[in-house]
Amino acid sequence: MPIVHVVLFKFKEGIEPSVVKDMCDRVIALKNTCIHPETQKPYMKSYGGGKNNSPEGAAGGLQYGFVSEFESEADRDYYLTKDPSHLKLVEDVGKIVEKATVVDFEPGVLS
Repeated sequence: MPIVHVVLFKFKEGIEPSVVKDMCDRVIALKNTCIHPETQKPYMKSYGGGKNNSPEGAAGGLQYGFVSEFESEADRDYYLTKDPSHLKLVEDVGKIVEKATVVDFEPGVLS
């Protein structure tokens, strides 16, 4: 069953907009830079994201959101624990992000 992975960021105060844009570009590029070790091809089913523009005022300070979809838990788990492209990004983003919220789910599974 597919797994949806949602990541929300709040960047630290004072981080230059160009640095934020560069990091967001790198996050979006994960769709192409994360390569499956067996197939040697990108393995995310989909990936996208951008700057929050909700008029509801319920984002709790979170500024950017990114959503990816994986074919299986195994692919998601590889991404989280072994994929060198993702692990390098996590290391770098940790230096400039004040808060990150992550939620994963299987579509339609409610219990």
